[in-house]
Amino acid sequence: MKFCLSLVAALHLFLATFSQSSFDPYNYSIQKTYTGRNGAVVTAHPLASQVGVSILKKGGNAVDAAIATQLALAVVYPGAGNIGGGGFMVVHLENGKNTTIDFREKAPLQGHRDMYLDAAGNAIMDKSQNGHLAAGVPGTIAGMFAAKKYSKLPFTELIQPAIDLAEKGFVITAAEAESLNEDRANFIKYNTRPTAFVKDIPWKAGDTLIQKELAQTLQRIKASGQKGFYEGETARLIVEEMKRGNGIINFEDLKKYDAKERTPSTFNYKGHEVITMPLPSSGGVLLPMMLKMTSRFPIADYGFHSLKAVQLMTEIERLAYADRAKFLGDPDFYKVPVKYLTSDAYITERLRLYHADSAGNSKNIQAGTVEKESEETTHFSVVDKKGNAVSVTTTLNGGYGCYTVVGGAGFLLNNEMDDFSVKPGVPNMYGAVGGEANAIEPGKRMLSSMTPTIVLKNNKPYIVAGTPGGTTITTSVYQTLLNLIDFRLNTADAVNKPKFHMQWLPDQIFAEDDFPDDIVSALQKMGYTVTKRGKIGRTDVIRILPDGTIEAVGDKRGDDTAAGY
Repeated sequence: MKFCLSLVAALHLFLATFSQSSFDPYNYSIQKTYTGRNGAVVTAHPLASQVGVSILKKGGNAVDAAIATQLALAVVYPGAGNIGGGGFMVVHLENGKNTTIDFREKAPLQGHRDMYLDAAGNAIMDKSQNGHLAAGVPGTIAGMFAAKKYSKLPFTELIQPAIDLAEKGFVITAAEAESLNEDRANFIKYNTRPTAFVKDIPWKAGDTLIQKELAQTLQRIKASGQKGFYEGETARLIVEEMKRGNGIINFEDLKKYDAKERTPSTFNYKGHEVITMPLPSSGGVLLPMMLKMTSRFPIADYGFHSLKAVQLMTEIERLAYADRAKFLGDPDFYKVPVKYLTSDAYITERLRLYHADSAGNSKNIQAGTVEKESEETTHFSVVDKKGNAVSVTTTLNGGYGCYTVVGGAGFLLNNEMDDFSVKPGVPNMYGAVGGEANAIEPGKRMLSSMTPTIVLKNNKPYIVAGTPGGTTITTSVYQTLLNLIDFRLNTADAVNKPKFHMQWLPDQIFAEDDFPDDIVSALQKMGYTVTKRGKIGRTDVIRILPDGTIEAVGDKRGDDTAAGY
C-alpha cells in the first residue's frame, strides 16, 4: 500500500514539474494557426512552441523565448533541432536595434581543402556526409549565449524545460516515429555507442523518447554556461567520440569556437524594411537581389500564380542563383562583392538577360553553380508584446546530421562539412560544381542557404519568416514575402499555397505536386522543363496587423505548430 501511495505521489510531483511550465509532454496537439495580442511562437514541433510561449508568459522577451525554443528543439525535434549543429538568428528589438547572430559551424583546424579526396583525387562523398569526419565544430550553444545579452531571464530558467523533456521524456508524433525507424540502420552504422534513438522494436506514435545522456549534457551547460559545452566533461566526450570514429574535432577547436554578431543585410522593398542574415548565409545576398529585380515590375498586377508572375519569378531566381556559388562564401576568408551584386547597376545588367516571352537558358548565363544542401533544417519565429521579434533557422544539415551521437553526451553531430565545396571546380554527386569561395579551410564557416527574415513596416515588426529546405530556402522566403506584400494573400495561404523553385542548374523548375497543372502546361509550352516533386520547405510565419493583432501560422507540410497567448 505504501509503495502504491509513493508511486502516486511521485507521479503527481512528476507532472507538476511540467504543469508549472504550462505544457504536458505526454498529451499535446498540433495547432496550425494562432491569433492573439501578447506573443506567439511558431516551430516545427508543438512542444517547442509551447516551451517558447511558457517563457513569454513568465515575463521573458522574444529572445528569451527563442533561446528556450532552440534548446527544446534539440530534445523534441532531433532530426534538425540541435546543440550539435549551428544556425543563424535575426533580431529586432523594441528599441529599434536590428542585429544578427552567426552560430554557423566551422571547419575543424585539421580540416583542409582536399580532405575528402582519395589518392586519385576523386571525391569520397560518404565521408563528407556521414559519420565523424563529416562534422563541423558545433555553434549552437555559443550562439545562444551570444544572444543572452538581449534577453531578460536567467539562462538556468531558459534551459530547464529542455532538461525536463530530455530527462523525463515526451511522446513522439507519427512523423517522428516514421523518421526514427527509417534511419535506424544509419544510427547503428555510424555510432560507436548505443543511442536513445535505437530500440529493438519499431517506434510508433505515442511512444515516449527519453534522453538521459542529453539531459546530463544540458545540466552541465546549466551549471557552467558556455564552458559546460566547449570545455570540461562534454568537450572530453566529444573528443573521445572523434577518436573512436576517426573524426578530427579536438579540444582546441571547441575552445576557440566563437559565435559572431554581424550587421544585418537590410534593404527596402516597396516601403518595407527587410532584415535578413548576411553571409555566410547566401540569402543575405540572394534575397535582396531577387526582390530588387522584382521591384522593377508591376508583379501585383500580374496576379498570384499567374503565368506571367511565375515566369518572371522563375527567371529572377535563375539569375540570382547563377551568381551564388561563384561569388559567395565566408566573408571572413573570402572577399565577396556584396555591394556590387546587390547594386542597382548590377540588377539592371542582370535583367537584360530576362525575356518575358520565352524560357531562359542556363547555358547562356556565365557564373558558378549551386551546391545542393540537405533539406532537413528547421526554422522558428517568435514575437512578444513589447515589439521584439526573432527569426531563427538552425540545422544539423542532413536529417539527424551525420547520424553520430556523442557517446555519453546524447546529442547528434552535424554533417555540415558537406556544405563546403568538397572538390572545387568538379561536379559533386548532385551534379553541382562548387567554387573557390566555398573551399574548405581550417576555421572557416561553410556557405548556407538559411534565410531567417524579419520585415518591418513603419519601423515595427510586420512579418517574421523563414523555412528549412536547402537551396529552396531563399526562393521559399522570397515567394512568401511576395505572397504577403504584393499578392496580398492571407497569412495561411501565403504559407500553405504550393511553391516552386528554380536554382539555375539543373535547368528546370521544381514545383510541388499540387502546383496548378494549367500553369505547368503553359510553362512547358514556353520551353521550360518542369518537374513535380514533394514538399518544398516548411515556412513558419508570424504577421502583425496594424491594430496589433498577431497572426501565427505553422506550415501544413509538417508537425509545425503555432502557439501564443
